[in-house]
Amino acid sequence: MPEPQPPIVTITGLEKTYKSGFQALKRVDLTIRRGEIFALLGPNGAGKTTLISIVCGIVNASAGTVVADGHDIVKDFRAARSKIGLVPQELSTDAFETVWSTVTFSRGLFGKSPDPAHIEKVLRELSLWEKKDAKIMTLSGGMKRRVLIAKALSHDPTILFLDEPTAGVDVELRHDMWQMVRELRDNGVTIILTTHYIEEAQEMADRIGVIHKGELIVVEDKDVLMRRLGKRQLIVQLQQPIDKIPESLAGLALERSADGTTLTYSFDVQGEQTGIAQFLKQLEQLGIELKDLHSSESSLEDIFVNLVKEKS
Repeated sequence: MPEPQPPIVTITGLEKTYKSGFQALKRVDLTIRRGEIFALLGPNGAGKTTLISIVCGIVNASAGTVVADGHDIVKDFRAARSKIGLVPQELSTDAFETVWSTVTFSRGLFGKSPDPAHIEKVLRELSLWEKKDAKIMTLSGGMKRRVLIAKALSHDPTILFLDEPTAGVDVELRHDMWQMVRELRDNGVTIILTTHYIEEAQEMADRIGVIHKGELIVVEDKDVLMRRLGKRQLIVQLQQPIDKIPESLAGLALERSADGTTLTYSFDVQGEQTGIAQFLKQLEQLGIELKDLHSSESSLEDIFVNLVKEKS
């Protein structure tokens, strides 16, 4: 059997406390596998951008180590940084520059010698070749975001960080972005993206990490995590309150409200059968009359609360 490849990023005991005393990261340990798409999921302010900023050498950690493609990001900063591309959230670009010159300039910042063939390849992959002579100020928001990705790829990194890549992007462009990210991964780039959209993580990632209040509370293969998170609820309001859940329904994931007027049935959307039809049929057979019913799905916030509960 071939030897397993070492992780491309290893984060050990990473902490960050700002001068104000605010602790943005609490002992984060994480390994990123070579060639995967890893999504870091969490609400705003959870520590996603701080974590990325430390790995990319923009913010100094208070404790811990990071090794990027074999290089310690502090002891061997230049070599580590040359392996990393970063696409920030903000669309800050050199408005008066052309696409070609800004991407070429970015490559030079990493001390790489000019390579027009590589720049052309990157621009073509990102559907920017036709725009190579356009000034950035004339481009649409979606095209500007592509330019940011081109700049991040200009020096041929092995690791690409995308910080909230589709924030403020329309649905069509979001799907284009996802396709683009998959193609980059297929070309051998390891991708780490932050997002607060569950849908985005579900669509894109091989593995998902959930960060909450500076702590990495779960890291799991996507399919496993989505099974855990993919719970939905059917809320049934009854005509008459019931004082307990009938014996014949005891095996179901049911909760009775304190006043007995509502039953909440949890089911798995990933499953073959939700069991809803059978559940409603059983209520009818028991002579329990319904007043109203509606379904709800776990919001991202619920999921975080539940994960935090599990961990505490």
